[in-house]
Amino acid sequence: MDDEPLDGSATADLVGEGALLAALDQRRTGRMSTAISTLQREQDDIIRAEATGPLIVQGGPGTGKTVVALHRVAYLLFTHRKMTDQAVLVLGPSPRFLQYIAQVLPALGETAVVSATCDTLLADIHVGRDESRRLAEIKGRALWQPTLESYVTSLLPRPRELKLRWEGEFYVIPAATVAQALASAVQGRPYHRARAAFAEQLHHRLADVVAEQRETLMAEMEEGFEDILARVDKGMAHDHSSTEASTGSDINGLLSEEEVEELRCRIAENTTIARFIEAWWPTLDPETLLGGLLTDRTLLARFAPQLSPEEVAAVAAEPTPWASSDIPLLDALADLLGDVDTPQPQGEFLAERARRQRGWVYGHVVIDEAQELSEMQWQMVLRRCPSRSITAVGDIDQAEAAHRHTSWAQAVRAAFGDRWTAAELTICYRTPREVMDLTEPVLKKAGSHNTPPRAVRSSGIAPWERTITPAELAGAAVDAVRQLQQRWHGGTVGVIAPAERIAALQAVLSDVPALTATQSKGLEWDATLLIDPRGIAAEPRGWNGLYVALTRCTQELGQLTLTQQSPHLDQERPPTS
Repeated sequence: MDDEPLDGSATADLVGEGALLAALDQRRTGRMSTAISTLQREQDDIIRAEATGPLIVQGGPGTGKTVVALHRVAYLLFTHRKMTDQAVLVLGPSPRFLQYIAQVLPALGETAVVSATCDTLLADIHVGRDESRRLAEIKGRALWQPTLESYVTSLLPRPRELKLRWEGEFYVIPAATVAQALASAVQGRPYHRARAAFAEQLHHRLADVVAEQRETLMAEMEEGFEDILARVDKGMAHDHSSTEASTGSDINGLLSEEEVEELRCRIAENTTIARFIEAWWPTLDPETLLGGLLTDRTLLARFAPQLSPEEVAAVAAEPTPWASSDIPLLDALADLLGDVDTPQPQGEFLAERARRQRGWVYGHVVIDEAQELSEMQWQMVLRRCPSRSITAVGDIDQAEAAHRHTSWAQAVRAAFGDRWTAAELTICYRTPREVMDLTEPVLKKAGSHNTPPRAVRSSGIAPWERTITPAELAGAAVDAVRQLQQRWHGGTVGVIAPAERIAALQAVLSDVPALTATQSKGLEWDATLLIDPRGIAAEPRGWNGLYVALTRCTQELGQLTLTQQSPHLDQERPPTS
């Protein structure tokens, strides 16, 4: 039972403080649960905010960003029923994160939701390799959108006179007519849909030319028969009905509207005409096209003049398998080309149909860890939600991506300009006060200008640290994890370390996750073992990564610091109780 004063006399910032703190002190299960009974005022305000445009929510670790984002989905689907017909897209930073949150929305009664990462938005494309941060930054820039647009435009056929064969005869479509039809077809249409529109106009024009040429031929033939017809008419002058039947309307060769339409249909179904159009305006494959562009220095220099010669060389030298930064480029190119045929939605459930169809337009998009998106990934989001009904949550201070954005204004300028709304979560519910006290100097080294969120709870457990040699790492990690598991029986323990040490740790820690700081984003455990914090800080954007790593626990934080010297005998040891 919780005793809560409801007369307005309470001075605390929290609503339902007893229930909230009880929920926060529960053991973690490895799956996120609903928080409908413990939502706080600043969280609820964001959940119920209007969905009229992009809403960017800044929140430090433990402020409930993910909880807010998911409960906002449930609220919007309940309030705006039309969104249910379009589905909602939830973008997360990793498959592990999506698995972590998988139970929340079904528990809230919502199933019209597609969960994905930016790497899995294209159903048939898979990331096959890692890439350097330098190349990820280059290919994440907004310049690729106009680059690809110009490239596809250059592949459109040029107007010229077309000579088509129909039923053994050749017919000419003048260059001016072709130019007019071409300009009309490409207006606002992707490459393949423009071709379909042009083909339809060409079928009509060819039918008209065939009809006109037939009429001309019949007119010439009639001139030769004029004398004969005149004599016949004179001899039959006494028969008025015969004279009326012999007027030129029956033998002038003019096609009726129905006959012209039937001719157009036959032309449209003719395989020879179809092959001619395909040869002049060929079908293009996005993967083949992008691969050709990215490996051709001449094309890159022509269509992406903003790139330096060194950057062009670096992009062109990449190996064949697709990297993460290639997915937004493929998506942009697929959108510019369009589908050859109109895709037919498949699947029994709405979410399944939306997931399979690249061009699906969602009613709303929610992005977690949005600070990691590149400018081209933001373009991927916009293509799936042109209404800009978007909720993006994240912490700009936890950004580890290759881009150089240090503010939300920089991060979203290319996609939204100034047309977006900011909101902020200021209270840390997850991470205890003892751990949050460690983060302020780390944030300063990361170049942050933000105030760390204010922790509202204390675990009563001071963070501890051991210094060991690299040779002792495996044994010390196993020992520390075992102690943490004993203290937090029924809960969860996670290990975070520099990328270069993950493989060795995974080999000896089979029953707990050993992750990089980036992989741990959005996750939480009762206890976190942080290995080699200096090594994490030495990685690119490492201070941001260290900030992430420090704030994953709900109760206890332990650190194993590496040194080349033997550890001092008096070095602080983990608590045993």
